[in-house]
Amino acid sequence: MGGSQMRYFLGVDVGNSKSHALVADENGRTVGFGQAGAGSWEAIGWVAAQDVLHDIVGQALAQAGVAKAAIAGAGFGYAGYDWPEDRPGHLTMIESLGLTNAHIALGNDTLIGLVAGAEAGWGVVVVAGTSNNCLGRDRQGREGRMTGAGAWMGEYGGATEIVRRAVQAVAVSWTRRGPQTVLTDEFVARTGAVDAADLLAGLVRQRYALSAAAAPVVFEAAGQGDAVAQEIINWAGCALGSLAIGVIRQLDLAGESFDVVLSGSLYKGGTLLIDPMQQTIQAVAPEANLVRLVAPPVVGGVLLGMEQVGMDTAVPRQRLLHSSELHIATFEK
Repeated sequence: MGGSQMRYFLGVDVGNSKSHALVADENGRTVGFGQAGAGSWEAIGWVAAQDVLHDIVGQALAQAGVAKAAIAGAGFGYAGYDWPEDRPGHLTMIESLGLTNAHIALGNDTLIGLVAGAEAGWGVVVVAGTSNNCLGRDRQGREGRMTGAGAWMGEYGGATEIVRRAVQAVAVSWTRRGPQTVLTDEFVARTGAVDAADLLAGLVRQRYALSAAAAPVVFEAAGQGDAVAQEIINWAGCALGSLAIGVIRQLDLAGESFDVVLSGSLYKGGTLLIDPMQQTIQAVAPEANLVRLVAPPVVGGVLLGMEQVGMDTAVPRQRLLHSSELHIATFEK
């Protein structure tokens, strides 16, 4: 009797560089995992995005030995799902999976990171990786957000913005409008430029390029005491904090106790970034608690799926966090 009655839940995390699908049972035991590269329509187009979705979900179901009809709930987090106009295209892809018995939740990929990282399943998540983003959810399920469009919309704090700010600091130093910085020599060495003038000319003429991948150089310089680099990392931390403040205001969370989930590779930079961020946030919301996201975000998709059928996710949550980490580590390429 028991085996046939078991309900299963699907989580999907689709990004611009990698995509994951996870299947777990109602007790939080991970049973299947699927993975692929970029799956966002912005990165590869709608047709290819649907193919990636079918690929990863098919992998996870096959590994789990679970039929589509056994999926009771599914949560989808999509990079590129940013505005109401994006919903129909995403729903069309999801419907093509044929999960006829599943209750569906669809959100931006930041949402599943929040659900995976916030113990209560609500709060604020601040993403800091190549760029930045921020989203929040209150107890009632209302959402607050940023545009997700980065520097174009005045949202700063990711690696791209840090490197851009560092290049500006090098130019300010070279033109004698500001202090000297070791970033000049570091960027000259990184690009193979002859000197600072050649570096700046080469960046303008596109002989050289400094991408988000150069952000660790700024963190290293800051850690070694370079005042200019320290100011840049402090600025990024305050900027990330301001994203959270915007969402906190949208959801009236200032007087609440809640988790602020820190998601993304940039937080490996540690206290130089996180301390000013925390100070910025707690000046408005004193009981905000900053926590690093350690679970795979796709776990949040599974938990969202469980929410859709009215489950209390606190019960299976810890087991799911543990079992998914072990399962993904075993199968991830």
